[in-house]
Amino acid sequence: MFKIVGKYKSVILFILTFLGVYVVLSLLYGFYLSRSASSSYYPDYITHQVAVQSAWLVDLLGYATQLAPHPEEASMVLGVENVYVARVVEGCNAMSVIILFVAFVMAFFQGWQRTILFTLGGVILIYVVNVLRIALLSIGLYRFPEAQNLLHDIVFPAIIYGQVVLLWLLWVRNFKKQAG
Repeated sequence: MFKIVGKYKSVILFILTFLGVYVVLSLLYGFYLSRSASSSYYPDYITHQVAVQSAWLVDLLGYATQLAPHPEEASMVLGVENVYVARVVEGCNAMSVIILFVAFVMAFFQGWQRTILFTLGGVILIYVVNVLRIALLSIGLYRFPEAQNLLHDIVFPAIIYGQVVLLWLLWVRNFKKQAG
């Protein structure tokens, strides 16, 4: 049995590291969410900032935006040119994607400096692309409301998850160079 475990040591270490980091970060994020309910930033600080920054970007792109707390649920209502187009909910803030990204990168640990720098750069890139994604989705929903399902359910998830997969591939490629 120990011979089998030794043979798959790197795979087992990857899985345990990934799951460990993922569980710890998810628990910390859950704790953050449970503590942010009384915050002055609605529905929570991160989601609020993503909504504000997305609205700012839509404004920058030449469209008048309206942003307000949703009266009945934990989200921000985003309007473009006085047309309600989106609700920015906690799931829109990319934190679950960031946690997944960080867990994967940590599972292919390459020393503290390399890992932290790549993780920090990746988290910033994911956050920025997510704000851009929400802004473009809002404009797209305003201009092409009939394409809501295509834009929201296919195109824009593909952007955020595609970006994460590309970052992972870059990290693994560099990991293989370092290990080889």
